[in-house]
Amino acid sequence: MIDAVDYRLIAAVQAGLPIAARPYALIAERLGLSENEVLSRLARLKQQGLIKRWGVVVKHRQLGYRANAMIVMNVPDQRVAEIGGLVSRQACVNLCYQRPRQGEVWPYNLYCMIHGKSRDVVLAQWAALRDACGLDEYTFEVLFSRQCFKQRGALYARHAAHRQSPVLAGEGRAEAAAATLNFDLQLA
Repeated sequence: MIDAVDYRLIAAVQAGLPIAARPYALIAERLGLSENEVLSRLARLKQQGLIKRWGVVVKHRQLGYRANAMIVMNVPDQRVAEIGGLVSRQACVNLCYQRPRQGEVWPYNLYCMIHGKSRDVVLAQWAALRDACGLDEYTFEVLFSRQCFKQRGALYARHAAHRQSPVLAGEGRAEAAAATLNFDLQLA
């Protein structure tokens, strides 16, 4: 069962954890709870399957990474897992996944994202990755982002408290803008 305190806690952690040695203690203080109660409630929500996963959303643009490229490749289907594994292990790759081809219009089936501080850096990383993984024989496109519209995790709090959470306003918020914790909930 989820109660009003759980919803307030969910809204608080959805807004992002403060950058602090004990972020749950700060959340607890602002919610009028103990740190142990916050941790127990989060553990219970996880055990009940209401919190499915925790994850970090890195707002790379705020960290100076303004060049973002999705590289799309056309690799043989029988080698997608092998090549995808090689590509995903490269330090410069943030995401790597397979998608179905869309006929002759879009022949690409392997995608990866590379973020860098400039287009030249991203292109150099891609060239090094191609060499390291032996990808020169495959067709590809490097697609740079033109604009960033929105970047955040899924929001599941009942109320709009997550928009500007008074719980987390204050210390650590500027730093937290660069990396916020998010998680997926499955509310019954």
